[in-house]
This record gives sequence, structure tokens and C-alpha cells, in this order.
Amino acid sequence: MFTGIVAAVGKISSITPLGEQADAGVRLTVDAGGLPMDDVALGDSIALNGACMTVVSKTASGFAVDVSRESLNRTAGLDVLGEVNLEKALTLADRLGGHLVSGHVDGLGTVLRFDPVGESMELVVEAPSDMARYLAYKGSVVVNGVSLTVNRVSDTEKACEFSINLIPHTVQVTTLKHLKPGTRVNLEIDLIARYVERMLSLQK
Repeated sequence: MFTGIVAAVGKISSITPLGEQADAGVRLTVDAGGLPMDDVALGDSIALNGACMTVVSKTASGFAVDVSRESLNRTAGLDVLGEVNLEKALTLADRLGGHLVSGHVDGLGTVLRFDPVGESMELVVEAPSDMARYLAYKGSVVVNGVSLTVNRVSDTEKACEFSINLIPHTVQVTTLKHLKPGTRVNLEIDLIARYVERMLSLQK
């Protein structure tokens, strides 16, 4: 489990195929940036842009994870070199500063707008229509591993658009500052919304 509070911005420094077949996964070598590595062990979970991955090797300044082709097909930003949001798995002694996050990407969204509004930034994302029932005004959503609050939701025939207000601090300390129209982002719905939808469906 995670909180959606990014602990550091790291960087994917190398991508190595795990085989020659078309469906082979890759090994990502990640520079951990400001993420402390002294308490990280092999087998620990670290979220990269909101996707939970298992540490398969580590150094004092970074780590490596193996990513299956299935995960690569269902996420964004894990198949290119560059910055990624990092968060270690939650411990029982940690503050729950964001909301409960599983690190499982539910779908890919597309940035429609990322514009300044006063001192903040408004992020508008188009989500798949099958995620619409989980998105609500003042509800929680995870975008590239960042726990955020939905300010507006509007449904169209083929998709769902939602708007988020980003304060300057969030923009500065995450990779969200690099977003632009057309960028694909990893989305995770609120864990509680997932169970509420399941319970309501069983009552029909």
C-alpha cells in the first residue's frame, strides 16, 4: 500500500530487455534521486509513477525492477528514459498524508489541458468511460502516483473528463510539471470507491 505522497523524483537511467521475444519484459535501472535507500531491501515495493514494482537489485543511490510486457502495455512512462515519481510502500508507522493507494494502475488518461490559474495549475484529464463511475467531485484520484482531489467531473459519450487544481508545491516536487496536452498518465481510482461499486452491484 502507498499514500500517493511522492517521496522523491528519480530517473530511469537504463532499460534492458529481459529477452529477445516480442513479449519480453524489461529491467529498469532507476537513480533514486533523494529517496533514501538505506532501509530498502530486495523484494521491497516501490511505486514508479504510481505502478507498484519489486526491487530486484539495489545500490546506495538506486535500484532495479523487472517490468513485464503486460505492465508496460497497461502503464505510461515506464518504457522511456527520464524522471519518475517514487514512493516506498507504506508502513504502519507512517502518516497517511494522501489516501490509501494500491499501486495498481486502473487505466490510462490523456492530458487535455495544463494551464495556470492564479498561482496554481489546472490539470484536465480525459479518463476512459469505464472509470467514470469511480470519479466524483471532491473525491480522490491518483495521477502518475500523486494523490489528488477532483474539482470537477463531466461525462461525455465516449469518455470522462475531470479537473484538478495543483498547488505550486505539488508541481515543483513531482514530475507533473512536465505534463502537456496529449501526455498519457497512469490513473488509479479511489480504493473505497472500488468496494462501494462492488457492493452496490451485488444488491441489484
